[in-house]
Amino acid sequence: MTTTTNTATRKRKSDTITLAAAKKARLAEAAHSETVTNILSDASNYKFPSTPEAARELILELAQYARSLENEIDGYKPKAKSPAELVAAAEKLANAAKSGIRKQMTWKPSCKKGSAKWVYDGVCNDPEVMGKLLGLDGPPTFKTSKMDKDKFEVLIGNLNVSVRYDMLRLTSDVNIHWKPTDGTFKFSGNYGI
Repeated sequence: MTTTTNTATRKRKSDTITLAAAKKARLAEAAHSETVTNILSDASNYKFPSTPEAARELILELAQYARSLENEIDGYKPKAKSPAELVAAAEKLANAAKSGIRKQMTWKPSCKKGSAKWVYDGVCNDPEVMGKLLGLDGPPTFKTSKMDKDKFEVLIGNLNVSVRYDMLRLTSDVNIHWKPTDGTFKFSGNYGI
């Protein structure tokens, strides 16, 4: 019983320490922001400090504020993935695409002619992962492209689906649409017997 209480107390203590540090950082940022607002509100008539020490302090305050903004922006950038992480993410995306495509490959009368359609929409926010999925050396440089069905199956995996007395397979090249701005992509093509 006392062990549980001690553990809970320790967790609360660490939470209060981080909350206090976060509050202190917010207060410092608010002070820096107020200085910037004062300068920009009346830039032509702003009174600069008269002593060199006060001017140095103002410049230091503005530099610290600029650095805190840079650090905040850097926190939003995605971390670069290692080659092993890229391969793992590309495999995960390929498995999701393969599953989605195979679920769409069902028997229809148009399968006899090989003209049944499938479309897979997906999201990949990392262009490097998309490039790895498509077998490229880097991120895709195109918005639309065609890929041979055999090469596509090598990259994604086997897309053959068994139906009652036959096998459904890709019958056309695969159209690839990539939108790097929002990280969405679309694969489409035909399938049949």
